[in-house]
Amino acid sequence: MTDVQASLTFAVKQDTKPYFNSSALTGGLPEIFFETEDCFVDIRDMRPVAGDLSLERQGFVLLDNETSVDDLYDDETVERVYNREIENLLKTYTGADRVVIFDHTRRSDNTDGASNPDGPRGPAGRVHVDYTPTSGPVRARDAIGNEEYDRVMNNGGRLMQINVWRPINGPVKRTPLALADATSIDASEMLLTDQIFPDRIGEIYQLAHAAGQVWYWAPEMRRDEILLIKGWDSTEDEHSRYSAHGAFNLPGQSPDDPPRESIETRTYVIFDR
Repeated sequence: MTDVQASLTFAVKQDTKPYFNSSALTGGLPEIFFETEDCFVDIRDMRPVAGDLSLERQGFVLLDNETSVDDLYDDETVERVYNREIENLLKTYTGADRVVIFDHTRRSDNTDGASNPDGPRGPAGRVHVDYTPTSGPVRARDAIGNEEYDRVMNNGGRLMQINVWRPINGPVKRTPLALADATSIDASEMLLTDQIFPDRIGEIYQLAHAAGQVWYWAPEMRRDEILLIKGWDSTEDEHSRYSAHGAFNLPGQSPDDPPRESIETRTYVIFDR
């Protein structure tokens, strides 16, 4: 199974701003207050073109990357060892001067979700982008501090928010991730959406469906592979600024297959020039 046709969940355009209560607020599944639709789309195997993918164009890449951490549910080891691995990877791959890691989220499509300090999480099924022109800088200030943010931006630097997505166990047999080629997404298809947390209101994009969108996935991702997914970019030139993505059910996937378990690491990469 390489190229597939499968259903993705999109938001439907509406007159008012969509919003939803996050899992951190509900303690379980998110509670949404907007209409969605499931659309069958062609999802291409990215492996044959993996060497041509770019954060600057498509907004995501697939890389080989082993980890020395045996238990990615061990918070202390993740903070002490895995974070250093991710920092070194991103510095090497992007040429960034610094990397700041500010969050980890584990997800599983088993009945109870995956364990996290703030509660269990299942796959993110609706197609979305993690940040917007408003929330990207706000979250960056939270992560790196106001003084550092102002210093970098006032001196002509650049910030990118990048998620590092890795299977905890592999190969992934069910509920993989679909990613949109950023060059195929029109701005009118990206719907600003409020995400309600217990202590704040964030903002993301939900995606509306359009015929010209191009989708990719990585069949049977292994534990020694990662996806880098761009969530926001401070540049506003020809570079892609975002990558829309969402989980989907494979045609014919079996409940007897092992659950999809993954860990996503949220980072800001910092370029002084």
